[in-house]
Amino acid sequence: MLMIEEREKIVEFGKKLITDGLTTGTGGNISIFNKGLGYFAISPSGIDYFKTKVEDIVIMDLDGKIIEGEKKPSSEHEMHRYVYLNHPQAGATVHCHSTYATVLSTLRMDLPASNYIIADVGDKVVKCSRYETFGTKELAQASMEAMGQRRACLQANHGQLTWGKDIESAFNLAMTLEQLCKIHVISLSAGKPQIIEDEKMDEVLEKFKTYGQKKRD
Repeated sequence: MLMIEEREKIVEFGKKLITDGLTTGTGGNISIFNKGLGYFAISPSGIDYFKTKVEDIVIMDLDGKIIEGEKKPSSEHEMHRYVYLNHPQAGATVHCHSTYATVLSTLRMDLPASNYIIADVGDKVVKCSRYETFGTKELAQASMEAMGQRRACLQANHGQLTWGKDIESAFNLAMTLEQLCKIHVISLSAGKPQIIEDEKMDEVLEKFKTYGQKKRD
């Protein structure tokens, strides 16, 4: 069986999507890319995260071909494939339907720098993509256009997408983005959020390059 460690991580973090409030039911999907093999492991389509087994995880290549697995891969496998093709640093991808990120995406709003931690995505703003039908190449393309060189984007009337060097990084960014969207939505309901000036955000972005014990993605 290929990519056993990656399969185990997907089973583990699939449950966390539910327990950490990033999605409901079987919504959302997770993948991990093995750069040595050139394959990514991805969660299966429509299986309860608490019933998903290691052998249910599907292995695919960057041409979109199934290499190993009896189950149907996530309907959003194209989206994950496009992340790895467009972002060579990406080692894992998380797509979810978290509440506040989905609220902003339903309004088709970008998330501005109402909080300095937005720098974690690699820019001063998180863009919202145009609407496209789920599970299509058009959605994958729209997501990449909105993401640009950032590590995250919102998806119109749908949810959010993040990537990181590993699954922990990608998942933590999804949690961070949801919190930032929550802060912004609540601020909008209370008044007019004050957006951090570009020059101040430039300082933050520079500091984030060396924040913590290791350099960030």
